[in-house]
Amino acid sequence: MSAPAQPSGEPLTSKAQLVEYLAAGCKPAAQWRIGTEHEKFAYTLDDLRPLSYEGPRGIKAVLEGLVQFGWRPVEENGNVIALTADSGASVTLEPGGQLELSGAALETIHDTCCEVNHHLRQVKEVGASLNVGFLGLGFNPKWRREDIPWMPKGRYAIMGRYMPTRGKLGLDMMLRTCTVQVNLDFASESDMVKKFRVSLALQPVATALWANSPFVEGRPTGLLSNRSQVWTDTDPDRCGMLPFVFEEGMGFERYVDYALDVPMYFVYRNGRYIDAAGQSFRDFMAGRLPALPGEVPTIGDWTDHLTTLFPEVRLKRYLEMRGADGGPWRRLCALPAFWVGLLYDSQSLDAAWDIVREWTAEDHAQLRAGVPRTALRTPFRGRTVQDVALDLVDLAEDGLRRRARHNTSGRDESIFLETLRHAANTGETPADELLAAYYQRWAETVDPVFREYAY
Repeated sequence: MSAPAQPSGEPLTSKAQLVEYLAAGCKPAAQWRIGTEHEKFAYTLDDLRPLSYEGPRGIKAVLEGLVQFGWRPVEENGNVIALTADSGASVTLEPGGQLELSGAALETIHDTCCEVNHHLRQVKEVGASLNVGFLGLGFNPKWRREDIPWMPKGRYAIMGRYMPTRGKLGLDMMLRTCTVQVNLDFASESDMVKKFRVSLALQPVATALWANSPFVEGRPTGLLSNRSQVWTDTDPDRCGMLPFVFEEGMGFERYVDYALDVPMYFVYRNGRYIDAAGQSFRDFMAGRLPALPGEVPTIGDWTDHLTTLFPEVRLKRYLEMRGADGGPWRRLCALPAFWVGLLYDSQSLDAAWDIVREWTAEDHAQLRAGVPRTALRTPFRGRTVQDVALDLVDLAEDGLRRRARHNTSGRDESIFLETLRHAANTGETPADELLAAYYQRWAETVDPVFREYAY
């Protein structure tokens, strides 16, 4: 989640200003970039427990250890809660101490994979000095919600109070999940709409391909992506598949209308988060926000509010693909490869649209509901999700080859799809591999995952 925005810019009093803000994200294809984000669980190697913030082996010590590599600390109320770099990358904390790399906007997947590998080397070096490990998985496999320490960020305290009023699993989302996502650009409003529709329709297929969270509190649950299931009971106001995206009239203004109708969490002023949970951004623009009577928002408040929306695909000045479980490093590089191959090549984008254009709202709902449990084996429109995934991996590979962005060895970006190709061909997700190990090699305990699947 984001570091605090600073209230800035002209006062926001009209919806047109909010629309203009999103539309300013349009840029020509030559300027399209790739931003990859991933979260990981941090734990003590001797007893596998999640890290507290303070202490000799706490998350604060991890962040301070990373400063030696040139990261600059960001503080909130005297606590280091993030790190920034000149590249535009940042390291931030999720509510339960999950460590997130928010990567810079880079030109190629080769670049973003180098960035990921460089970051993981730094994290491992710091972790080794603290006897701390890091794990990429969609859901914490061992510990209960009450075992997870909260991080000292003001926005999380507000969200933690509000979440249980909207769903049963919001605190699990905050404390016990990890994801990998990619942020991609668009050329125009129509290009944004097409990419939004394609990526939103196909997000459950990505969920299936990346399913990597079959355990909760040390036992299999019958689900392959517990992380994905958590989002179905977090907050109906701000999560889900957004049926309006597929309706006539979709555009920047329609998304603004949606965002305005999502209740607020907070307002950030003078280094402090003010609780505005459940209040209306529309009222804020009219100077009638109960939490700040008489004040109107700025662009900083609007950008903060946009970060509190959690649909399967999120629009800012770019599109965020949000459907995948966290995982091993190869899958961190595979996610941008998959979506860049589909969305940044016009032929592959057209072909992907041809696949999804006849899908109904009922189809979207059925797919979203089925994949957390059965992933690639989910039946869909007379086929399976595996069949759809095979088609998409082919399209992504074609798109990346046409992009023809080569590394120093002369290989294009399609090399990063190899791990997906195996899953699509076999129908076996990372979660299936974990379950096989659990029953066959691990004597029905999850503890070995912290060793065998650590970064």
